[in-house]
Amino acid sequence: MCELNAYLADGEKEDLYLESVDVIRPENGTVYLRSLFGEERRFQGRIKEIQAIKRKILLEPSCPSGL
Repeated sequence: MCELNAYLADGEKEDLYLESVDVIRPENGTVYLRSLFGEERRFQGRIKEIQAIKRKILLEPSCPSGL
């Protein structure tokens, strides 16, 4: 099974946010994510990039750190 993992992108650093993402949906400035195991999260920001081959979703905060 091809499972995607969501990571928070902070410059060159990427931190794991949610594993085994099943549903990803933009919702008015947030990103809704649900894992295969039913864990739900809402992230205040946007999808920066999806890398299908690497099975990676990169999320970027609305206000990047350092501003």
